[in-house]
Amino acid sequence: MRNSRVSLEQWRTLLAVVEHGGFAQAAKVLHRSQSSVSYTIARLQEQLGLPLLHMNGRKAELNEAGKVLLQRARQLLLESGELEDLAHHLQSGREAEIQLVVDAALPRAVLFKALKNFANHNQGTRVQLREVILSGADDLLNAGEADLAIAAQTPRGFLGDKLMDVDFLAVAHPNHPLHQLNAPLTLHDLRNSMQVVIRDSGIHHRQDVGWLDSEHRWTVTSIETAVHAIEEGLGFGWLPKQHIESALQQGRLKPLAIETGAHYIATLYLIFGNENSGPATRQLAEELRQAARTNSG
Repeated sequence: MRNSRVSLEQWRTLLAVVEHGGFAQAAKVLHRSQSSVSYTIARLQEQLGLPLLHMNGRKAELNEAGKVLLQRARQLLLESGELEDLAHHLQSGREAEIQLVVDAALPRAVLFKALKNFANHNQGTRVQLREVILSGADDLLNAGEADLAIAAQTPRGFLGDKLMDVDFLAVAHPNHPLHQLNAPLTLHDLRNSMQVVIRDSGIHHRQDVGWLDSEHRWTVTSIETAVHAIEEGLGFGWLPKQHIESALQQGRLKPLAIETGAHYIATLYLIFGNENSGPATRQLAEELRQAARTNSG
């Protein structure tokens, strides 16, 4: 690895000269003498072997080479600051990374609002997000690969709090034959129609999403694929209502008039993978709770 001859302090000094318009102004901001600032810039240019500045009256301005290098230097200074922040978080016991496992039924508005608020207050802690269906969260919790999970059930050996309810609604394309029947739909009607089922992403205790009594079904691996399949008229199925609100409003999907069971409620739980979770994990959990409360309100 090549050793750098230029220090971060030299780049920081150059940035101050450019942003504040001159050596005297930079010296004031940096609480240094003007001669010290001038020497730092002269030494920087000497080490690089090319000039970076020219004077326009009393104002110091970058030449073309200076513009290119300072653009990279800004990113370098930013990353240096983030590295120092991360060291501070680690020193205070804050985790460097959180493994977040989320059931795909969680409304995206809840997830992204929580992640955005968390990022605004926890710079330096990375979040590794993994989406699962049903028992997929159980597998990752039991394997020790989830610091925090949102799951449709709380596996044995873990404690979970209710986060929110998700409403699943039976829908089909507006032109689907089931909509042409002039009576509430029965089990017999559903058995003779193609159903779109969402496969459980778990391995050990699979339980796919949907009514499984029909022999005629498409099995897909995500909610998004199920939505598209039903919009294309490939079958009917139960989908999270918040995932299909725009499709319902725009007429791409239509609720089925089923005699019994047209919709059902699934409860999602917030589960810690470790009872001794760190402060960042607890903060992320609180952001998820708050986002869920706001969503339901």
